[in-house]
Amino acid sequence: MGTIKLHIDDFEENDYLLIAIHTTLEDYRLAYFLNKYLGVQLQKQEEDIHIQVKENQSSFSLYSFHDKEQYVTWNLVQNKNEIVIQPEEKPLNNLFSENLQAIETTIYLLPELKKVDYFLKIENLTEQENLFIETLKKLKTIEKISLVYNIDTNSIKNKNNLIF
Repeated sequence: MGTIKLHIDDFEENDYLLIAIHTTLEDYRLAYFLNKYLGVQLQKQEEDIHIQVKENQSSFSLYSFHDKEQYVTWNLVQNKNEIVIQPEEKPLNNLFSENLQAIETTIYLLPELKKVDYFLKIENLTEQENLFIETLKKLKTIEKISLVYNIDTNSIKNKNNLIF
């Protein structure tokens, strides 16, 4: 009798759509405008998304809304976060040992999309193409949003960062 092998890739399926948002708005202001223009009720989640980067941990704010009537889940997540890296406290006996300063750096949820400020992840919307098109149109009418576009989820290298 032959052996049957199942690969995890056989079951992997993108059941979400991802929209990139470019804006200078803070996350709570963007959530307010999305609630107003899209008719959703995004709420800040108590638990942020945590990503381990080298020795430091970074967290990204998350706003969610589950539409029970249409079985659609909306998630707004930031892509950029500023963290401060503290220098090691090892005693050094050299010319620069007293000049240890903290370094501020930017961490990205999806590093391959560094120019994107926020992502709007819409789950279970694949069957409702009209709703997706309407969502893009409404997002483009928000004055404080400079650019909105759909992202091909198959091209994302760090898909695991979108599991929340």
